[in-house]
Amino acid sequence: MNNKKIKSINRAGSSHWVGDGFPVRNFFPSSGVDKDINPFLMLDYAGPAQFKPSARPKGVGEHPHRGFETVTIAYQGSVEHKDSAGNQGIIHPGDVQWMTAGSGVVHEEMHEREFSKNGGEFEMIQLWVNLPAVHKMTSPRYQTLLSRDIACVKLDQQGSIARVIAGTLQDATGPANTFTPVSLIDLKLTGDSNVILPVTRGFSSALLFMEGEVEIDGATIADEPRLVLMDTAGDTIEIKSSRQSRLLFMAGEPINEPVASYGPFVMNTKAEIFQAISDFQSGKMGRVHTP
Repeated sequence: MNNKKIKSINRAGSSHWVGDGFPVRNFFPSSGVDKDINPFLMLDYAGPAQFKPSARPKGVGEHPHRGFETVTIAYQGSVEHKDSAGNQGIIHPGDVQWMTAGSGVVHEEMHEREFSKNGGEFEMIQLWVNLPAVHKMTSPRYQTLLSRDIACVKLDQQGSIARVIAGTLQDATGPANTFTPVSLIDLKLTGDSNVILPVTRGFSSALLFMEGEVEIDGATIADEPRLVLMDTAGDTIEIKSSRQSRLLFMAGEPINEPVASYGPFVMNTKAEIFQAISDFQSGKMGRVHTP
């Protein structure tokens, strides 16, 4: 066992609204660490934020994607998804939406109507996962991963647990189908807990610290959300928590290919980006709502 070292501890690089329903703190690429967390492209932490009751659902209207996957994890509040491939679904606290944009999809993400009507606390994470060139033009796919179907692992006698969304931990395997090896694990740690996570040597890995107080590689992280980027050497991460804490662990096999990106499109070349823009503008990616 060889514990990984911390490469950097990062604050959010920017804060902004996505549509009128997602007040987000962006941890990458705005903080400049995206090249060190390949195959992950972007991480937005939305909330926690209080929304007042509204007769009109807030959110972000129809917009396109091509060449990667979006992963939305619901902690508080509910979101409804619709896309041009005919998929739709609602995620509630504990659920995960895993959408493969692939060759191109237009979708919308809105606060679920009952949540909008009643208002309440809203907290979610959206992570973008790159696709290798061979799969960038795969057919769009939508996975609704319900909380009850996400494997839960007991980490210690103090009550710390891990929800395995993708990848494996101990004898548990996450329900997400991925194109490349990816681990995505939700961690809820009690105080006075000491947890060791295995990581495949050479994989990129990081932890989004959301709340509580933990020690990783001798560094104390507390109170304010931080992205803790680990080096690629070593095969374990040791986390000590001194009070109840929440973190999201992500790890993946790097995709060592060129990246060309423009807004909602992530391809390998500028020519492919121009083609994506043209295909969207000409209607080849479809519409969520038929005019």
